[in-house]
Amino acid sequence: MAPKDHGDHDNYVKSGFAGKMGWGKRPALLLIDVCNAYWNKDSPLDTSSNPASAAAPASIGRLVDAAREGKVPLIWTRVEYTEPDMSDAGVFFCKAPLLKVFQKGNETGLESWVPGLEPREGELVIPKRYPSAFFATDLNTRLQLKGIDTLVICGVSTSGCVRATTLDTMCFGYRPMVRLLGGFMSRVTNGSRSLARPAVIDHLLCMMRTSLI
Repeated sequence: MAPKDHGDHDNYVKSGFAGKMGWGKRPALLLIDVCNAYWNKDSPLDTSSNPASAAAPASIGRLVDAAREGKVPLIWTRVEYTEPDMSDAGVFFCKAPLLKVFQKGNETGLESWVPGLEPREGELVIPKRYPSAFFATDLNTRLQLKGIDTLVICGVSTSGCVRATTLDTMCFGYRPMVRLLGGFMSRVTNGSRSLARPAVIDHLLCMMRTSLI
């Protein structure tokens, strides 16, 4: 779906919120929570019964391949808890006890990367405990050291960690490219959706493959 075809597009234009940030000069691909927990039928977070969600790993894989081909830095982030009592999850755990699936060493494998979508040697991995990949991590410092000015963001879920990370991306002065990617709602409801449209994925693939890093 093109932006102009979205039901709220005209309202955004009238309200003055339809501007474009555009691409910077040095992008990175940020992958959020691409873990088995979202594509495993035994998981409380499973989304695999939703066709759009089931197709998302393949779309994410195309972005990963393009980033590696174009020598665009890849940054992987996922939720990880290490305290036996989940105290490092704070009050977030009170709201969502199912976060226990991300406890390190829980032996379910749900916290592990999706097969075929794993970090390679030399690619940055940032553990996080809260929705935003920036909160209580050194992601901002790492991006500054690499001279990154644009983040292509994909992963799980559109309404949660992707949204929180995207807002912080903008607040820290980076250009977020997310609305055209493979994000989706974490629960299978009528609101579940995939933003991994073939045309826009192809555009991002082209931008990353031709990136001059």
